Amino acid sequence: MLERLAEIEIKYTDLSEQVNDPDIIASQSEWRRLMKEYSDLTPIIEKYRQYKKIEQEIADNLELLNEKLDEDMKELVKEELSQNKQILEELKKELTILLLPKDPNDDKNVIVEIRGGAGGDEAALFAGDLFRMYSRYAERRRWKTEIMNSNESDLGGFKEISFMIQGQGAYSRLKYESGVHRVQRIPSTESGGRIHTSTVTVAVLPEAEEVDVNLNMNDVRIDVFRSSGNGGQCVNTTDSAVRVTHIPTGIVVSCQNEKSQIKNKAQALKVLYARLYEMEQAKHDAEISADRRSQVGTGDRSERIRTYNFPQGRVTDHRISLTLHRLDGILDGDLDEIMNTLITTDQAKKLQMN
Repeated sequence: MLERLAEIEIKYTDLSEQVNDPDIIASQSEWRRLMKEYSDLTPIIEKYRQYKKIEQEIADNLELLNEKLDEDMKELVKEELSQNKQILEELKKELTILLLPKDPNDDKNVIVEIRGGAGGDEAALFAGDLFRMYSRYAERRRWKTEIMNSNESDLGGFKEISFMIQGQGAYSRLKYESGVHRVQRIPSTESGGRIHTSTVTVAVLPEAEEVDVNLNMNDVRIDVFRSSGNGGQCVNTTDSAVRVTHIPTGIVVSCQNEKSQIKNKAQALKVLYARLYEMEQAKHDAEISADRRSQVGTGDRSERIRTYNFPQGRVTDHRISLTLHRLDGILDGDLDEIMNTLITTDQAKKLQMN
């Protein structure tokens, strides 16, 4: 590991010179590429240099112990040596995790699709709760949320809603949210006070650029139609809604939230790119043994990942056997404890595989 880190440090020093080279700065695309690589390596190098500093302090401690010291001074040096050895072990663990292969999508924006499953109106209401939960989480992290398409239910909530979350590292944290979310609560229409169980499916897709997906527009059929549902002035009176169909795969994407047909078409194509990209990734993952979906359940929409129990005020993530008794806070976007545990668990499993 240390040999590899030494090589990375040489590369990092070289990159540092390149990103400050006027000729490279003049080529913005090349400078951005190198700057991203430089930024990705920075946390590793900072930790490695900290590791080398502590390693040198340990060598100094050992050298001091070979000298003639009074007992008090010797005890102080021994205590410092013991602390430095503990710090070194922690740094070694952190460096091991930092050197794990990084998901190339981790820095990307995400498209989140939420659909009501079993439970009818109650599932639609809970889909609305989840949309608010992710929106609030995005606010806490200073990310931007933009609704791309929605289909509201009669009693509130959404039969389905898709939206984009834009922010540094959005996919790295939200990718674990794909799957079936189960809610247990007493519906407002339930006179007998019985608890009902409903489900909602969540899919989290990394935003794909055109360069990520080879899309032939001759394989795409685009239809326009009049928006339906609740809408403001002009939304329901013009053919502004767009339906995009990818003929080879049968993928259909509709967008109607914008008043502009051009904007709705752009939004629909973004979703199409993301879904095609996900299909390609799933095919690739199936061909390799270190399948990222075998970690803590990222990406499998059919897997029941979490239960939200309203009568008991608890949330349970079944993949990591984590139960928290603060439902209100979680639905208000306080998701970091769950997500941090998911990330830590995923890293631990990857370490076992390496």
